[in-house]
Amino acid sequence: MGKAILFSAPSGCGKTTIIKELMQYFDCFEFSVSATSRAPRGEEVDGRDYYFLSREEFMRRVERDEFLEWEEVYQGTCYGTLKSEVERIWNKGGVIVFDVDVNGGRNIKRYFGADALSIFVLPPSMEVLEQRLRSRGTDSEEAIVKRLARSAEELKQAPQFDVTIVNDDLQRAVQETRTTIEHFLSE
Repeated sequence: MGKAILFSAPSGCGKTTIIKELMQYFDCFEFSVSATSRAPRGEEVDGRDYYFLSREEFMRRVERDEFLEWEEVYQGTCYGTLKSEVERIWNKGGVIVFDVDVNGGRNIKRYFGADALSIFVLPPSMEVLEQRLRSRGTDSEEAIVKRLARSAEELKQAPQFDVTIVNDDLQRAVQETRTTIEHFLSE
């Protein structure tokens, strides 16, 4: 079994941005592409950002036990990690990097145990989080309200992760995360 780094946070906290910065530094990192039953947003590309599956195909794969973990995050919208992604990355000798929701992060950490470092990215405040979600320009008002309500609950789960990083200054957050990961990989 190889090592895994998992990033979890409420939507809009900047975990994906932090991961992109770190991917430039750690040559061994390989991003685990999650599967989802939702439609692509903006410039998202199938196989790069997500594996976009119909709800029916997603549920067929659940029935065939092809997911390491999965969850119906919002009514009718599922997200999950395909076991084939883990095998693909470890077969190449890479360190898997997960960008998953909070429940997915907890489930993956439970599965991998000490072979995974779980990192929870926090927003500086709920007000900043709301500004970030609105500035994306990708979600309806209804979706933003749902995300904020879910975020309030997800933030309560931060103590269940190995490390918490406050993303109030991107470069500081990236450096703090990089140092933490370097220590974990050297163990």
